[in-house]
Amino acid sequence: MAPYAKIDCHSHYLPPGYRAVCAEHGHKNPDGMPAIPEWSPEAHLEMMKAVNITKSMLSISSPGTHLVNGDIKLAREVSKYCNDYAGDLKRQRPDQFGFFASLPLSDVEGCLKEIPRALDELNADGFTVMTNFYGSYLGDKAFDPIFDELNRRKAVVFMHPTTPCLKDGTAATPLPDFPRPVFEFLFDTARAVMNLFLSGTVSRCPNITFLVPHVAGALPPLINRFSGFAAAVKMPGIDSAVNPQWVKERLNTQFYFDSAGWAFPEQMKGFLEYVTPNRLLYGSDFPFTQQPTVVFFSEQHERHLQEVFPDEEDRRKLCNKNALKIFGGHTSRI
Repeated sequence: MAPYAKIDCHSHYLPPGYRAVCAEHGHKNPDGMPAIPEWSPEAHLEMMKAVNITKSMLSISSPGTHLVNGDIKLAREVSKYCNDYAGDLKRQRPDQFGFFASLPLSDVEGCLKEIPRALDELNADGFTVMTNFYGSYLGDKAFDPIFDELNRRKAVVFMHPTTPCLKDGTAATPLPDFPRPVFEFLFDTARAVMNLFLSGTVSRCPNITFLVPHVAGALPPLINRFSGFAAAVKMPGIDSAVNPQWVKERLNTQFYFDSAGWAFPEQMKGFLEYVTPNRLLYGSDFPFTQQPTVVFFSEQHERHLQEVFPDEEDRRKLCNKNALKIFGGHTSRI
């Protein structure tokens, strides 16, 4: 067994009804992947035991719950079904499962109703949003009322990458032969985070804790470029607070980043140029990352932890202590 107990802040659930509605509405091969993976609570618990995960924070992955562009009624129904399912699972196994409730941001009215329901009735630990909703990214002004309410509630918001889209909602996949998780997900993560900064959402909503997957994707080498450009070239619509020093301060106070995927050792070493170990979380990405690969990544994780983090305390921060800091003060007691 892996020596460090881990809290998994990036893992997914696929209730039976969600799998069916995805297939019905054109998502049998989500984001160019071969299929919707199989999932059950029992299989999830088996994976957790295999790599010494004590608790999983569950979320819906891409394509999210807004499955048909413009069909708000379906988005509400799917979101409610998934959120209710996760709430029930957490009630049954509160020591092993927490969850992030899904918010389809294109439905502003519905989201403003779902936020209190998820927090106050379902006992959600936070919320999950896709990096874009048919070409509208997280800093879009249309979403301001949602983020203002999330800020008021001091919410945790986990963003998950999805297929990048143009503003008209059409997929922007210039290399369609490759599944989008291979590299487009990493670019869309960077695009979403930069958009949050440049739009002013980060500075306007200091009480939101943002969770970013895959060690921030393609963001790290772009941090100085986008923030330096914003500071040097004053343009309408770009937050005047953005500069390299301020962005790095925000990344180290308002954001956390999980280790799902090929994080060790090179990607993690590079990212530590921008953030401290206080901002890192463990992520398995199960079941889109199948159990044998989760075990492989866990072994890599354990093998390189001491090399990347010589300090024992830093190793424990990534594995569980940072997650305890985030969720210990919420309704979920890890």
